[in-house]
Amino acid sequence: MTSKDSGRKPRAADQLVAYFEAKILDGSLQAGTTLPTEREIVQNHGVSRTVVREAVLALANKGLIKARPRFRPVVVKPGYDTALDVVGSVVAQLLSQADGVRNLFDIRIMMESSLVRDAAANATSKDIEKLESALSDNEATIDDSMRFYETDIAFHGVLYDLPENPVLPAIHAAYTDWLSVHWRQMPRLPERNQANFEAHSRIFQAILRRNADQAEAELRAHLAAAWQQVSISLDDKS
Repeated sequence: MTSKDSGRKPRAADQLVAYFEAKILDGSLQAGTTLPTEREIVQNHGVSRTVVREAVLALANKGLIKARPRFRPVVVKPGYDTALDVVGSVVAQLLSQADGVRNLFDIRIMMESSLVRDAAANATSKDIEKLESALSDNEATIDDSMRFYETDIAFHGVLYDLPENPVLPAIHAAYTDWLSVHWRQMPRLPERNQANFEAHSRIFQAILRRNADQAEAELRAHLAAAWQQVSISLDDKS
């Protein structure tokens, strides 16, 4: 970076985003309240309407407001999903690096290995019902690869839901979002769907038997096979 670049002033839209983001995060602008009108922002901050609209779009993309045409933007309470959305663009850059997808996938394996062990030890009868229902939905879509992909995500998603920790579903949603663009490149066939369903079934049966070691082993075997299925498409082999 040159000295000229380092002395460059922040863009007006970025300054406006930073201003409102700070107000939202410190509670000055609370969830459910509206931002000032476009005219008020223009007058109070000395910016153009184009700058205001760019800032509103950026705030909406960060998950800090809900914006609809002809309505004033409404502040949204920041959540864990909001925090992960903010780092999404950084993660996208990391995924483009050598072994980037593999590194993220390894973290997923570690996370889900812990989750299946926890499920085997602590799942209630209602938790088992949720897993069984997700597994049934997964089986019903074996011949429809797009639907199978959705029910595959849903089955794994139940594992993130069971501990009732609000961070975990947000992490699962982030994983799904970050990896989906790569995952969708994988050729999908009914026989491959069948193999994945059978792997899900083995994980479920191990949880049902309260066998944490077996649940983790089945989960790791399943995700290792999943990686082999997609590594050719991703061209990111380890």
